[in-house]
Amino acid sequence: MAREPREGGRGGRDREQGDELVDKLVTINRVAKVVKGGRRFAFAALVVVGDQKGRVGYGAGKAREVPEAIRKATERARRNMIRVPLKEGRTLHHDANGHFGAGKVVVRAAEAGTGIIAGGPMRAVFESLGVSDVVTKSLGTRNPHNMIKATFDALQRASSPRQVAARRGKKTFEIFGRREQSEGEGANV
Repeated sequence: MAREPREGGRGGRDREQGDELVDKLVTINRVAKVVKGGRRFAFAALVVVGDQKGRVGYGAGKAREVPEAIRKATERARRNMIRVPLKEGRTLHHDANGHFGAGKVVVRAAEAGTGIIAGGPMRAVFESLGVSDVVTKSLGTRNPHNMIKATFDALQRASSPRQVAARRGKKTFEIFGRREQSEGEGANV
């Protein structure tokens, strides 16, 4: 009990309100601990937080009361945010696969106007991330924790053309080739 006042006394929550982060509650689960006098109930919450501009994080929290569990999960999600490169601010640069435990996900970039085609926990991740066009498929488990962790595994594998060029020690146009030259050559043929 001595920890709770210290966490609330930091004042970090008030400062983070200015970041305009969107938090989505994915699931709440009632869990029980069997003790000598019977069962002690608690609540486990899973929350996804994002700025809708390419940063997203998830967190899990457990407490005796629902609001406290959500607060703990949100705090953990804000601490564990990752940056994902977005193409035109609406979709991913390329397809990716991710897995965690028995959960496997396939995340595919989509054309403009496609929308978010994703189920349950994965939809919350992409809405918080700011992706508006993506197609996903979850294979294996339907456990929300494993689905979110598999989705984050796929998102961490995503990279932009600029990152790939830097990794290879080249310029971006060297990887793609010049579009002006290839289009101009095709017109002459």
